[in-house]
Amino acid sequence: MAEVYADRRSRLRDQCAGAGRAAVLVSRPANVRYLAGGAPPGAALLLGPAEDLLVCPTAPTGDPAEGRLAEELRVEVLADLAADAAVAVAGRAAGTGADTLAVEEHHLTVARHRALGAAAEGLRLADLGLAVEQQRLIKDDEEIACLRIAAEISDQALGELLESILVGRTERHLALELERRLVDHGADGPAFATSVATGPNAGAAGHLPTDRRVEEGDFLSVCLGANYRGYRCALGRTFVIGTSPAAWQVELYDLVFAAQRAGREALAPGAAYSDVDRAARQILDSAGHGEGLAPSTGHGVGLEIEEEPRLSPTAMGKLDACVPVTVEPGVHLPGRGGVRIDDTLVVRPEADGGPELLTITTKELLAL
Repeated sequence: MAEVYADRRSRLRDQCAGAGRAAVLVSRPANVRYLAGGAPPGAALLLGPAEDLLVCPTAPTGDPAEGRLAEELRVEVLADLAADAAVAVAGRAAGTGADTLAVEEHHLTVARHRALGAAAEGLRLADLGLAVEQQRLIKDDEEIACLRIAAEISDQALGELLESILVGRTERHLALELERRLVDHGADGPAFATSVATGPNAGAAGHLPTDRRVEEGDFLSVCLGANYRGYRCALGRTFVIGTSPAAWQVELYDLVFAAQRAGREALAPGAAYSDVDRAARQILDSAGHGEGLAPSTGHGVGLEIEEEPRLSPTAMGKLDACVPVTVEPGVHLPGRGGVRIDDTLVVRPEADGGPELLTITTKELLAL
């Protein structure tokens, strides 16, 4: 993998050199990990004219959560634990012979930007923009392999939970159990805070688990994901507690399932982000649920659980092959509950079989 990280840094360096920028400071943790193989807390990366340097407030621990640093990368540990690694990097850049330092302004506070400018004496600060995030959009085979494993772990954790007794248990307890099972199956941890929602809470986007207990007749919606070697996926399903779903539950579930399927089928290289969103959204909108829908139908995943692209009505751009995204429509009826169905997929051309579904837990409306 060492050559992979070197190649990523080389591509970014070439891009910046073409714009007249001779040195680059990367401070956003996910971007540092993408370029260096790991991201110890507080680390900052310098891409210089002669060599690349990773500066850390503390020595790397080797913890899988931090990743494994590329062996060829020079690492410097600061003597002062309270020092800002990005400011230190800016100071090192001043001695490289560069005349310009590109920084991630979207990741910096005004105060921190000023500190960088003071440290990078004699250098002009320029905005790197989203250059690294754009490079991260299309995943290589190793990245997609990590996402496949993350999805497999998520499917296993959810499948085991569904085999247990659920009635009487709290949302909070079920969420904690799911996160434990993720780790038991090899995850570094959860990709995000696990959501378990029952009864009137079901289907609510981003619901934080409470002490409400599962009851017969409830909708139960679950959203979880594994973090495997830094790569994160999302899996969401909705079930009914009991033996016979009510007619309104079946109707609502079928509607959300149809919307989710339409979104999945719209995934193809060259498809506009907004068109994927529209494919799912128009089904729910035409059924009278348009007003309460989430701002987007899905988003990219990778080293962060919410990356570019955004599958939303106003998103600009088109999908490429090998871009992993979620498709996650949902409807929540206040006081009654609702349905969410989330999948992680990789965009593939039709010649390769179309979108690759990574999360394979059944989407049949199961009565548990």
